Parts: sequence; C-alpha cells; structure tokens
Amino acid sequence: MTIACVTQAADDGLPTVGSIERLHSNIDALIAPGVEIEVLATGFAWSEGPVWVSHSDGGLPPQSLLFSDIPNNRIHCWNQKTGLSVFLEPAGFTGPASYGREQGSNGLALDAAGRLLCCEHGDRRISVLEKNGGKRTLADAWDGKRFNSPNDLAVHTSGAIYFTDPPYGLPDGFDDARREIDCCGVFRLQPDGTVDLVCNTMTRPN
Repeated sequence: MTIACVTQAADDGLPTVGSIERLHSNIDALIAPGVEIEVLATGFAWSEGPVWVSHSDGGLPPQSLLFSDIPNNRIHCWNQKTGLSVFLEPAGFTGPASYGREQGSNGLALDAAGRLLCCEHGDRRISVLEKNGGKRTLADAWDGKRFNSPNDLAVHTSGAIYFTDPPYGLPDGFDDARREIDCCGVFRLQPDGTVDLVCNTMTRPN
C-alpha cells in the first residue's frame, strides 16, 4: 500500500485510512494539523524505498513518486495526473531465474544530477539510472568481496553515498553460502568510486 498525507480533505475519490498520533506539538511544524492519510495505490507484495521526483533534470518523470516492490522486482511510479504505472522491471535482479523472496530493488534516492540511485538486493549492488535509461553499477564490492544485499542509502552533500548492507536479499539470509563479507556493514561510496567500511558493529543495519 502506498499512502500520502494531504492537507485538506480529499476531493479526488481516493480513500483515506488511519490517523496520525501526535505525541508532541512540535510535529505540527512537519505535519500540519488536520491532514488526512490518502491511499494512493494498493496491490503490492511489499512496497519500500519511496523517493519524490520534483523535476526532470535527471530524465525521470517530474512530480512523481517512485518506490520499490521488492518481491515483484519492480519500481513503480505514481503521478497525480497519470496514476500508477510500472517504471522499471526488472529492478533489482536481472538474472534468468527467480532469486529468493526479496530479489528486487529496495532503497531509492536521487543524486545531485537528479538521477535515480538504487539499492539492488538480487544483483547485490548500488546502481545509477542514467538519463538515457541505461543502468550503471556504481559499486558491488568492498575489499574484493561482494556486498550482501544493499538495503537503503542516503546521499551526502559531498556526493558520497552512505548505504547499509544486511543479508535480507540473499535467499538464505545470514546463512547464505554466497556471503563474502563477514559483517553487515554501513559503507560509504565516494564520488571517485572508493568504498569505505564505516561501521561493522551492527547486526542488522537497515
């Protein structure tokens, strides 16, 4: 299910659901009082990694929400004018056969150029979607060893990409024989392509 908070009562026929519990009035600066939670779309196996695209400098559809459907190996696009569509398939695993339960993309983000960055479970990499529609691997290994299954990411103002690497995307998780790194780390991908291990003390960085 994909939801959004709207500041006025919905007049577009979309259903609303639930309510927002406010434990402190400071939340009003982020989420205005009286907002409703609209259900934009349903029918996904497991939606994750939403990112809002405000403009089209990176070749992406402007004023659109992109998000992953992990088990179905898709990235969907929702736009208020055009509704829901499949934006990219396959999104996280490009092999010839099925690859476990969590094979698709997970966390999504935009770089400074407006291009889509993607954590890919099945292909075990961080990728970028170029303006011409082609995908390019930014990193798939550290110290000569394949990542577990990059999960989520954040882009620093320096251009560095920080990302987590738990084994959730591997078919057998922690016990998968394909694991090459003996930790579930937090990594930093520098603009020059260098990958640094930032933290290796967490069991399940998400």
